[in-house]
Amino acid sequence: MTATPGGGIWGRTEQQDFRSRVRGCLLGGAIGDALGAGVEFDSLDAIRAAHGPQGVTDYVPAYGRRGAITDDTQMTLFTVDGLIRAHVRRDTGAWHPPTDVHAAYLRWAATQRDWGPDERRTEDGWLARQEWLYSRRAPGRACLTGLADSRMGTLEAPKNPDSKGCGTVMRSAPFGLLVGWEPQLVFQLAAECAAQTHGHPTGYLAAGAFAVIVHAVARGESLDAAVQRSLAHLAAHPGHEETTDALKHALGAVRQGLPTAERVESLGEGWTGEEALAMGVYCALVAEDVRHGLLLAVNHGGDSDSTGSVCGNLLGVMHGETALPPNWVAELEGRATILELADDFAMEMTQGPALHSPATPAGSPGWLTRYPRA
Repeated sequence: MTATPGGGIWGRTEQQDFRSRVRGCLLGGAIGDALGAGVEFDSLDAIRAAHGPQGVTDYVPAYGRRGAITDDTQMTLFTVDGLIRAHVRRDTGAWHPPTDVHAAYLRWAATQRDWGPDERRTEDGWLARQEWLYSRRAPGRACLTGLADSRMGTLEAPKNPDSKGCGTVMRSAPFGLLVGWEPQLVFQLAAECAAQTHGHPTGYLAAGAFAVIVHAVARGESLDAAVQRSLAHLAAHPGHEETTDALKHALGAVRQGLPTAERVESLGEGWTGEEALAMGVYCALVAEDVRHGLLLAVNHGGDSDSTGSVCGNLLGVMHGETALPPNWVAELEGRATILELADDFAMEMTQGPALHSPATPAGSPGWLTRYPRA
């Protein structure tokens, strides 16, 4: 048995459940991302004309293959990497997770401009050495410009202060997997890290709200209760109105009748943070199962990969990895890397002291090679 960050005890069953939820969250988000990748810029009419009246029902080719992920999944993986590194570096007395996440985002930014990994940079860790990640997958302009230099945006001095694009929400599920943290700290960390690229209050508050929703679900709450919890947290922050209204519209849409693509589109197009959040939450709330929810989330004339990613994160953390359609899991780009990172995150959160501690500076040599303290 292992002590949790919150002071409780991780039994074996609890560890297995948590790992399944982490795997489900990351794989589910990546599957939703990949389902939407091939139709991201198409109208609903164009999707139906190309794929039939039901729209997309399976992966369609994008970036030269089926099951290809986009920048949404890339940045989500580097968020996880940054959170692991923050916990590893805590042994040194350095504890400022936004800095570690920012360093991880800078490593992601390097994948968007470099030909491939630089093996000489051992301090980058193992994720940055995955060659398949060195591919541009329509990254958002605010993400690129916000990480174009080494200055870290903060809530007091954010990067791109007028931007509220969904590039914050689509990468923020991992903050919610910090189940040993209090929800207000999860919200704060997600918002601080969102301000590194998107400085409009709606951009970073939508990220905070999404993280709190994932956090509550990961702790066993229903999705509806998790959304209500996020609304309570939002109310305490100036500039919350757009995000609050979007989530309330999503809850209202659930009561308006059977889910349709047109009802999804009534919530927006998903290009902004609050719209992507509302659309993803709505599709997860009305989903009959994972397949139904994800297809609903990508068949609309907007940012299909981001809304699919948000919905997939939620359905995955709700139901765990075994609820994901196996044919989609099998064909997903980067599945081995995603699973490896998910398991590393779960192991760090549940068994971190066995891997490294202030009392054992050397720690586990293999672990500190994967996640250097530098």
